[in-house]
Amino acid sequence: MTLCTAELLVCTTCRSAIPANPLADQKQDPRPGAVLAAGLQQAAPDGLRIIPVECLSNCSRGCTIALRKPGAWTYVYGNLTPEAHLPAIIEGAQKYRDAEGGLVPWRERPEHFRKNCIARIPPLEAPNV
Repeated sequence: MTLCTAELLVCTTCRSAIPANPLADQKQDPRPGAVLAAGLQQAAPDGLRIIPVECLSNCSRGCTIALRKPGAWTYVYGNLTPEAHLPAIIEGAQKYRDAEGGLVPWRERPEHFRKNCIARIPPLEAPNV
């Protein structure tokens, strides 16, 4: 099987979805999104490119990522934390990377991905989806 390269975009400006102390959370440095991006860069398997981005506009749903690759559906996931979700993100990203068209069967996705999908975006190349 040929290893296809997929990209994992990670919002570095994300904060906790429900901060314990909103005033302290506003000044949090580094932000949880940046910590998540750094952890994913260290754990990234072959064929998965980690791309830190400034904002994925999903601020009310905690740390957010997006998975994309040419000719495939793009998925956006939220409510992630660097402390709890690194293994699930790596597992889900590997399955996405290896799936034709990015279509991982629902039951094969990590549980967090099944319950926290923000958006599913068709490939640019798709004439009728």
